[in-house]
Amino acid sequence: MSEYVPAELRRLIRERAGHRCEYCLLHEDDAFLPHEPDHIIAVKHRGETTEGNLAWTCFVCNRGKGSDLASVDETTGEIVRLFHPRTDLWDDHLELMKDGSLSARTAIGRVTISLLKLNRSELLAIRALLAKSIRKPG
Repeated sequence: MSEYVPAELRRLIRERAGHRCEYCLLHEDDAFLPHEPDHIIAVKHRGETTEGNLAWTCFVCNRGKGSDLASVDETTGEIVRLFHPRTDLWDDHLELMKDGSLSARTAIGRVTISLLKLNRSELLAIRALLAKSIRKPG
């Protein structure tokens, strides 16, 4: 469960993120459960409840990340830090493919996709539906 985040700070991080999960990019209007703040560096690791240490996340990504800071890269076997929404650029580490899946551009992208299960079936289905809904005819 997330540490208490004051309403004004919640509003600020929600607007900064454009109402999207900063990990999987799912808009909160398209989610089954409400989005919430995530301590990028968990309170138990001395992370603070500040704008710079909070990300707006979907419920599932937040539960998948938990208090983790890193994971083991399946390709190299090395411990690699997770994507950090305040210091990393999403497009440097992740790529949205035409089929709605996410592809890793870096080891950081690989461990983040794996740990947060960013290619889980329900996200792929939502991305596919959204892609069809914005396609122009002809």
